[in-house]
Amino acid sequence: MENRFTGKVFVTGGNIDTDQIIPAKYLVFSLDDEDERKEYGRKALSGLQGNEYSNLPFVKAGEDKSEYEIIIAGENFGCGSSREHAPAALQIAGVRFVVAAGFARIFFRNCIDGGFLVPFESRELLTDHFSVGDTAVIDMERAVIRKAETGEEFDLNPLGPARDIVLSGGIFGYAREHNII
Repeated sequence: MENRFTGKVFVTGGNIDTDQIIPAKYLVFSLDDEDERKEYGRKALSGLQGNEYSNLPFVKAGEDKSEYEIIIAGENFGCGSSREHAPAALQIAGVRFVVAAGFARIFFRNCIDGGFLVPFESRELLTDHFSVGDTAVIDMERAVIRKAETGEEFDLNPLGPARDIVLSGGIFGYAREHNII
């Protein structure tokens, strides 16, 4: 994974739970079967009924992936059940980063350990600074996000030791790289 990434932004509010990320009725699909796996991408964030930041769907009808690679959210993103399917669905939909004012801890760890997404906690609420469709640049090394349209930069909490796990593609990739398994 590169240290600097540029992508389109999708903005959500706070307390987005795992049923909004991937509704339980879609958990019938296999993550191991390539055709069924696409369904997780198609259904990502489909449980989000309306959004104070946009009425646009996260994944357009008939598409396998979202045009948005970065999610900017309020507090407590990924709350609810501890299912790994939530960060997997976002990854399958094309998301690379979630930047939130706070995460449910198990969602945060599932993102890192599974190598699904990079979860950055923002030091301030960024939902008032970004709009759906904006372009953001994330610098992992400096732990900042920049709004491309204005040049405004916002500090993120560094990933610390979890950064090495993220860069290895998850906990198993990290363990292999370091001859732990």
